[in-house]
Amino acid sequence: MREQNPEISKGIDWILVWLYFILVCIGIMSIFAATHRNEAVVQGFIGLKTDYSKQTLFFLISLVLGTFVLLTDSKFFTATANLFYFFGILLLLLVFPFHTEVKGTKSIIRFGSFQLQPAELCKIFVNLALAKYLSRIDTDFSRLRSQMIAAAIVLAPAIITILQSETGLALVYFSFFLVMYREGLPSAVLIIGFSLAVLVIATLLIEPNVLAIALTVIAILAIYLMRRTIKRNREVFFFIIGIWFICVGIQRFAVPFFFNNVLKPYQVQRIYATVGRDFPIDPNTMTAEDIKKMEDKKKASSYNVKQSKIAIGSGGFMGKGLLKGTQTRYDFVPEQRTDFIFCTVGEGFGFLGSTVLLLLYLFMLFRIIFIAERQRSTFSRCYAYGVASVIFFHIMINIGMTVGLVPVIGIPLPFMSYGGTALITFTVLLFILIRLDADRQMVLR
Repeated sequence: MREQNPEISKGIDWILVWLYFILVCIGIMSIFAATHRNEAVVQGFIGLKTDYSKQTLFFLISLVLGTFVLLTDSKFFTATANLFYFFGILLLLLVFPFHTEVKGTKSIIRFGSFQLQPAELCKIFVNLALAKYLSRIDTDFSRLRSQMIAAAIVLAPAIITILQSETGLALVYFSFFLVMYREGLPSAVLIIGFSLAVLVIATLLIEPNVLAIALTVIAILAIYLMRRTIKRNREVFFFIIGIWFICVGIQRFAVPFFFNNVLKPYQVQRIYATVGRDFPIDPNTMTAEDIKKMEDKKKASSYNVKQSKIAIGSGGFMGKGLLKGTQTRYDFVPEQRTDFIFCTVGEGFGFLGSTVLLLLYLFMLFRIIFIAERQRSTFSRCYAYGVASVIFFHIMINIGMTVGLVPVIGIPLPFMSYGGTALITFTVLLFILIRLDADRQMVLR
């Protein structure tokens, strides 16, 4: 084992560092373009009263924390992974008695003027804990027990986050299943997950009785096509019947229960809007006030996505230019500095600018995967794939919701959306990877 080099720059992947700097600077510029009005630019940055000046401050804080991470011994992250995980769970639990409700979410703790969202920070802790567990010598990931433990590490904070009315961030934790897949999780698990998603969408689009009949026809057709195999092995017949029974049960009972008792009405409305359906209002179970609220939410949800599309489309090929976007400059686009920050890029710099941004993200993701595959340590490799999975999920969902491809669930665009907790989280998440990669000749457990 080599000695630790005292130089901070030794072994650092500067390509990844520069990609980080470029994306953060584009983010600050986009926040400036969306929120700058008539104040003097220099005073706006110095006064810390504007969103872009606050984001600049968050960036400086993130750099300090990133530098601290780069100065830390890599073995520190493996030694404290489980401790950080339990600390993260504790933070999530403290949200319940001490939370501040902000825009319908109960996942934020306020300290004076500072807000902390533990569900964001917990992504770092879950990634460390999962990498720690998968890298243990006694972990045989081909066994169901090990797979269940790894799933529990991921799902525990996700469930707590859902209870805090923060479904969007809770879904991010499912991206860690891609790490498990890389480490040997059977493909059948991902196929089942994808099939379940298709079944849920079909439940929303197709009338219940028609879908039940369609599932039955598919089961009968499968039995007919596999009749010779069934003659040799009767278990195949019971397997098909079992799958049919589960699918019908999900369609008839599980999906309605989840939509009516777990998700909030506005979340259900957004999902229905995404698949092109109106929310089914039942006057027998909903009061006139509830119906009015749902109609208002429907209008708001449709308005948000519509304005987002208009902003991106109005940019054309080359864009209108910095500070010249009418949709984002005059607050037609909702949450344009946070969830819809991509609209500012689309309107200001057009198709060309949006493509460059997506290519930068793609280059970053490929660079992280390249870094992951050159690690000697299982811990470092798993952690790197966790970083790539989280960033990929955020990019896919955030940009997808701005163009109406996925429900508006409110998750930030990495390194760009306004918010101190999000920027600090992504910075620390990435810089831990850079530190581990700098010590890639070491075998960490």
